Amino acid sequence: MPVAAAQALELPPGRTLVVLLVAAFLAGYLDAVVGGGGLVQLPMLLLMLPTAAPIQVLATNKLSSICGTVTSAVTYGRRVRPELRTALPLALLALAGAVGGALSAKLISKQSFREIVLLALVIVASVIFLRPALGLAPAPRFHGHRHVIAAGTSGLLIGWYDGAIGPGTGTFLVFALVGLLGLDFLAASASAKIGNAATNLGALLVFVPAGAALWRLGLAMGACNVVGGFLGARTALARGSRFVRVVFLVVASALILRLGLQVAHDH
Repeated sequence: MPVAAAQALELPPGRTLVVLLVAAFLAGYLDAVVGGGGLVQLPMLLLMLPTAAPIQVLATNKLSSICGTVTSAVTYGRRVRPELRTALPLALLALAGAVGGALSAKLISKQSFREIVLLALVIVASVIFLRPALGLAPAPRFHGHRHVIAAGTSGLLIGWYDGAIGPGTGTFLVFALVGLLGLDFLAASASAKIGNAATNLGALLVFVPAGAALWRLGLAMGACNVVGGFLGARTALARGSRFVRVVFLVVASALILRLGLQVAHDH
């Protein structure tokens, strides 16, 4: 069996596996409520699998994430009916953007990859901290075809980012739908989960044929991501995001510190 194929079927040792499974659960939970689960899961994969190539980390992250995003999308869809004029152009162009981004992922070095992830982590955590009331009430900014164009353009750009890099995509989608289109938080979250599932699928359409995914690890993390996504979506629908926002900021701060030290060591 080729080395790459053998590696794809291996699981990391006990402590590393437990840490990654916990991270996947927390990522699914956070992603369903406030977005940004990849800001927990992807940096943790980078930290715990230091010898893995960036494309393997990205592929494994997508394999796990799509399990949670589909679960939370279905959970939201049962309670909050997403508008098709928003969700469809967002998802279709997000998928196309993610394919393009995934095709360019090999061009990013491991050092640059860590730096981009750290920057995305700092930006999203800062915005969440500074704007706690974001999306509490709907305030539509576009109507008719302008709304469709704005949703599709947001999906295309954020989809490319997700395919190439990934962390914070769910949060960026929510921010675009709330900040640009003027949706309220729950409506934005429902559509964002559909868009995020599409970006994960688009990236996997490139990564899987390339043999990049660590299958056993990705599916094990995916199972934890499903549980987290289901519970997180129910939390968002029942209690809102205030409590989870605090948890997210605590976890994000710890990861910023840890990943920042690693980036500093690279230099």
